[in-house]
Amino acid sequence: MNGPDHGESPLAVASPDLTGGTFPREFTCDGVNRRPRLEWSTPPPGAQELAIELLDPDTPGGTFTHWLVYGIPSGISSLAAVPAGAAEGVNDFGRRGYGGPWPPRSAAHHYHFVVLAPVTRLGLPAAATKSDLEARISGHVLGRGELVATYQRA
Repeated sequence: MNGPDHGESPLAVASPDLTGGTFPREFTCDGVNRRPRLEWSTPPPGAQELAIELLDPDTPGGTFTHWLVYGIPSGISSLAAVPAGAAEGVNDFGRRGYGGPWPPRSAAHHYHFVVLAPVTRLGLPAAATKSDLEARISGHVLGRGELVATYQRA
């Protein structure tokens, strides 16, 4: 977990499914591609909603987006399923929803679950992209937390 950037309040992010900081196979494209459960600390007062990004910065072509979810009510502190009213964006596999780790069969990749707490409602439609999310959230983040887990294919 990393600290806040740009003066944002830190959020503690954890997952009971990613013990030891690694992805079990079932949560990857080599397994059943199941989304791991996430938990986070209470966002700062004034947060209007939450957004989550799952990013792999270790890809040669630049950061790969595995998952985007936004419009999460700010009173929620865990995610096992996408709650009513929230929406999932388009990942870099070209699909809406979660796309688990699928690195090349070489070095381990680091996957960053980033939980963001904006001061404004984002109003993003389903199937937004990472650039849509980041354009809307830029300059409006009150809280930020990150959980990093690795995965290496055999």
